[in-house]
Amino acid sequence: MASNTRKEGSAPTRAHDGKLAREVTETAESGDPGRRAVLRGGLAMAGGALLWPAIGRTAEAATPAATATSHAAAAAPAAAEPSAPPADPDWSQSLGPGVVDRPYGKPSQFVKDVIRRNVPWLTATTQSSVSFTPLQHQTGILTANGLFFERYHAGRASVDPAQHRLLIHGLVDRPLILSMEDIRRFPAVSRIHFIECPANGGMEWRAAQLNSLQFTHGMVSCAQWTGVKLSTLLAEVGIKSKARWVLAEGADGAHMDRSLPLAKCLEDCLVVYGQNGEALRPEQGFPLRLIVPGWQGNVNIKWLRRLELGDRPWFTREETAKYTELMPDGQARAFTWAIYAKSVITSPCPELPPDKPGLYEVRGFAWSGNGRIRRVDVSWDGGVNWVEARLEAPVLAKALTRFTAEWRWDGKPALLQSRAVDETGYVQPTIAELRKIRGVNPIYNNNSIQTWQVKADGSVFDVQLG
Repeated sequence: MASNTRKEGSAPTRAHDGKLAREVTETAESGDPGRRAVLRGGLAMAGGALLWPAIGRTAEAATPAATATSHAAAAAPAAAEPSAPPADPDWSQSLGPGVVDRPYGKPSQFVKDVIRRNVPWLTATTQSSVSFTPLQHQTGILTANGLFFERYHAGRASVDPAQHRLLIHGLVDRPLILSMEDIRRFPAVSRIHFIECPANGGMEWRAAQLNSLQFTHGMVSCAQWTGVKLSTLLAEVGIKSKARWVLAEGADGAHMDRSLPLAKCLEDCLVVYGQNGEALRPEQGFPLRLIVPGWQGNVNIKWLRRLELGDRPWFTREETAKYTELMPDGQARAFTWAIYAKSVITSPCPELPPDKPGLYEVRGFAWSGNGRIRRVDVSWDGGVNWVEARLEAPVLAKALTRFTAEWRWDGKPALLQSRAVDETGYVQPTIAELRKIRGVNPIYNNNSIQTWQVKADGSVFDVQLG
């Protein structure tokens, strides 16, 4: 691996100043009022605790001198007013809606801007496109079902579970057609795994493009999946000795399909109908999808309708014309499934910039398709120096892992980075290291170190170091 030390005199490349980038930057520069309110509230509570004994005095017990003092204090500027418990707001003095007002819960109106977003000019239509998870607002390793990123090849299919069937055939002893009721009768397991589109960060291969964490890294999400081991279903049909591959096909308009090695299917793949404690959302393949832990999102076939066993890959459109990696010599690599170790700082970021110098908890996520995250290092100076971050439990294989580190910002420009190391010893590379091997033409599998440039005014920018 090449050194992570930035070359002397190298300049960061700023994100393009397009309309979308300006919109994201303007949102970021407005700050996070909720966070500031919490900080102010914390300081007020601390002050109130110091003065608490005086609050218990009654008006009758107050002396004239004390009354005069209180009148003078009331006339003084707000900053000089004594601390006191907050007054009851309106919502503390009235009844709220009853228990069946919302038969299915939804987020508070005060977080209405925490939503999936898309880049309108990225694709010709929304039916074959992607939306991005707001990672900057994700507080744990599980992504809310309503914020899990979307990727469609023919729009969102609406499938009637009563009519849906799963066909398992090919090089098997006993071909089967299973209803959803049949599948639910098999022993179930629940596991936490991430799914990442291999195009996550694809717009950054040539240069920093979009000044937004959501748009540079938002094609990854993580959930607890519940369903049946694929190995259980394959044991039910019996596998012929010549079988080496499995073709998985979806019921969407594109009939999205991918070839998978039989060994991987038997190792850890799941056929799931549950997501984070409820039924799969239609965006995630309701009523049935395939989960292929640690591998590219496109092989996790949604609306799963068919599994065919064969002795060789099928070389479908999606694994020849699409989802291949164009190399500098003009050849394309195919069947590059695994997601390699990756990480990103989610706070501070362009959407959540620091508002003043002081102590901050830097937060982020790391993940690897090859097992658990073993370590995450963070840097405040563009990779010249590194400190080890804390990994927050649980640290699970092929799942998002939270990391945190304390950073005392002195108000000067800084270059924030994170670098993940997984349990195989693989170290997340720089973008320069990736380009030396793969050039600038690829779209997929950009797992390079992300750099956030923090300016003296607190604004944060997506940059790359040469």
